[in-house]
Parts: sequence; structure tokens; C-alpha cells
Amino acid sequence: MAKHEGELASALVAERPAEQKKVRIKKRNLQPVILGSLLPIILVVAWEALSRLGIFPSYQLPAPSTILATIQKMAQDGSLWGHVGITTYRVFLGFILGTAVAVVFGSFVGFYKKAEYLFDPMIQAFRSIPSLAWVPLFILWMGIGEPSKVTMIAVGVFFPVYLNIVSGIAGVDRKLIEVGKMYGLSTFRLVTRVILPASLPSFLVGLRSGLGLGWMFVVASELMGASQGLGYLLVLGQNTLSPETIIASIILFAIIGKLTDWILKVIETRTLHWQDRLVKS
Repeated sequence: MAKHEGELASALVAERPAEQKKVRIKKRNLQPVILGSLLPIILVVAWEALSRLGIFPSYQLPAPSTILATIQKMAQDGSLWGHVGITTYRVFLGFILGTAVAVVFGSFVGFYKKAEYLFDPMIQAFRSIPSLAWVPLFILWMGIGEPSKVTMIAVGVFFPVYLNIVSGIAGVDRKLIEVGKMYGLSTFRLVTRVILPASLPSFLVGLRSGLGLGWMFVVASELMGASQGLGYLLVLGQNTLSPETIIASIILFAIIGKLTDWILKVIETRTLHWQDRLVKS
């Protein structure tokens, strides 16, 4: 009997540190969420109070409760999911297309010096063109359908992904390449086994930057005769003098954009778990 009691006591003692460790991990995971939500909550509360006091005119800046009611109304009649869905679909397709082209050109330019001399000046010139400048040209070429919108987003995604791939490849330690050559790796295997993995951190940063620009370019693309989408809601709110619709659309852009960036950040963290990073205090 005493033996069983001793075993039970030792088991309880062993479980306590494990439970305490789980609690510490849970607190550590919740801390970024709590701190990240603190400032937005303070701003929303102050905004609501100032709106109710009449300091912010409702015809210019409606209260958060009014904007939330607008979003809730669209969710109930089903229009919200159509707008969010089509915009997300366009950004996703444009992101995939822009990333694929950027990987091909970026790898080629980053690896071959002559390719850099040939292609990079023209690409850098195109990069300086404002997003809205592409709108009339894409409408002329492809009409106001989905191809022109997706292409517009792909253009926005292309440039940051391309730049980060080229920068990442150029920053690869030459000693790694020399070691790969010493082991007799072919050019293809040298690229796939050494150069691309070493440039992966820069590439993942480029993906996040490209996705952010994709969400910006989707607004310009949905100005091209769209009948659905969050960009269309912006135009609709402007034409109907409805600031709550405009701000609701902006807030939805912020929420969905942050969510997609968070997904990429999680992928980046898990992919680069081998890095010995600086631990922030």
C-alpha cells in the first residue's frame, strides 16, 4: 500500500513540471496576440467614444459600431462572402502567377551575369511604373474580365519576389558554392541543393512583400469594371456617398491581408527553424 502511494506521489510530482511547462508555453503563445490586439482595441474604443460625442461627423467617419452593423448586414444577406471570395480568389491566382514568373526570371538573372545585364535594366524600368498606369493598357488588351484583373495583381506580386530572389542568390556565400563544386555537383544540383536553399530566407521575405502588394494591386484591378469584390465596394460606397461601406471595405482588406500574411509568416518560421536567430528581449 505504501509502495503504491509512493509511486502515485512521484507520478504527481513528475506531472506538475510538465503541466507548468504547458502553461508557460500557452502564455508565451498568447502574449503576441494580446500585445498585438492592445493598440487596435484602444484606437477602436477612442474612435467610438469620439464619434458618439460628435467630434467625428458621421457623414465623414462613422462609428465602429455602425461599420460593424454594415458588415453584419452584408454577411446576413450573403453579399459579403461573394465580395470577399472573389477578391481572395483574384489575389490568390495573381500571387501564384506572379510568383512563378518571378522565380523563373529571378533564378536566371541571379545565377547568370549576362542575363542580369540583359534583363534587369528593363525589369527595373517596369518596376517604376505606377499600378494605375497599367489599367487602361490591360483593359485595351484583355478587356474588363478576369484575365486583366489577375494579370494586374501578378504584375504587383512579381517585382518584390523577383528582387528578393536575385538579392538572395547574389548573397549566397561563395564558399558554399565552392564546396558544392568540390563534391562534383552538377549545375542543376548546385542550384537546387545549395543556392536556392541558401537564398530561401530572402525568397520568403519576397513572398510576403509580394502578397502585400497583391492586396494593393487588387484595388486597382477591381476598378476595371468589376461588379463584385472589396474594391468594387469602395467604388460603390463612393458613388452612394456611404462612408460606412468604404471603411468596412478597408477594414476587410486589412483583416484578410493580415490573415494571409500571418499564414506566410508561420510557413516562414517553420521553414527556417534551422536558423540561429537573434532572440529579442
